[in-house]
Amino acid sequence: MLFLLSPAKALDFATPAHVSTRSEPLFVERAAELIAVLRAQSPQQIAHLMGLSDPLAGRNVARYQAWQPQSSAQNAKQAVLAFNGDVYGGLDAKTLNAADLDWLQQHLCILSGLYGVLRPLDAMQPYRLEMGTRLASVKGENLYQFWGAQIANYLDQRAAADISPVLINLASQEYFKAVDQKALKTRVVHCVFEERKAKRYQVIGVHAKRARGLMLRYAVQQRAHTPEQLKGFAAAGYSFAPAASELGRLVFRREHSA
Repeated sequence: MLFLLSPAKALDFATPAHVSTRSEPLFVERAAELIAVLRAQSPQQIAHLMGLSDPLAGRNVARYQAWQPQSSAQNAKQAVLAFNGDVYGGLDAKTLNAADLDWLQQHLCILSGLYGVLRPLDAMQPYRLEMGTRLASVKGENLYQFWGAQIANYLDQRAAADISPVLINLASQEYFKAVDQKALKTRVVHCVFEERKAKRYQVIGVHAKRARGLMLRYAVQQRAHTPEQLKGFAAAGYSFAPAASELGRLVFRREHSA
């Protein structure tokens, strides 16, 4: 199985990585094309484009200027250790050992507006570029058009080499939309996390994000290789809900926030 995850806006480049193993991002040349477009924008244009405050826009303009095609120990960090949002709090990769991270490297793809796809140990430089950003380039008016079928084609290639060629989607709608469904050949299974609110169950964004990270951590610990194995996930009060699930959609529910 191959898991899909969204990146995070929050980054942690201050904490030293606890492992030295790193790989190079796959689509650096494409990322450099986007950096060139971003460098042509003024701080005011970046603020408007991304809905950022002036200080945040200035910080990201500086990041674009500092970005280099070649990563180093000084300017980059492994992606799964650099992202620092709710999903990554659930995964808690900084407490995974080298063998766990090696397994994750073989089974996780992080979708990225700038890099397209990042493997967990890819050396990533600080950036902010959400997939939904309407950044125009010679390839189209937004990032979905920029990446086209490249992400889907890569995922098909990766999945085909696996014993169980299936994608487990733990990414948000914004990021999964970057996977061209017309081009994608691999079967997809979506994981949904709901909790009871009054008389019905619904997805609560912040809690669902953490649950996605917890699910991925469970998969690492179990060395899961089939969707069936994921049904045993029971962290933070969630449990598999067979009556609400269907082919291609695994639903996990809990009665209240843990």
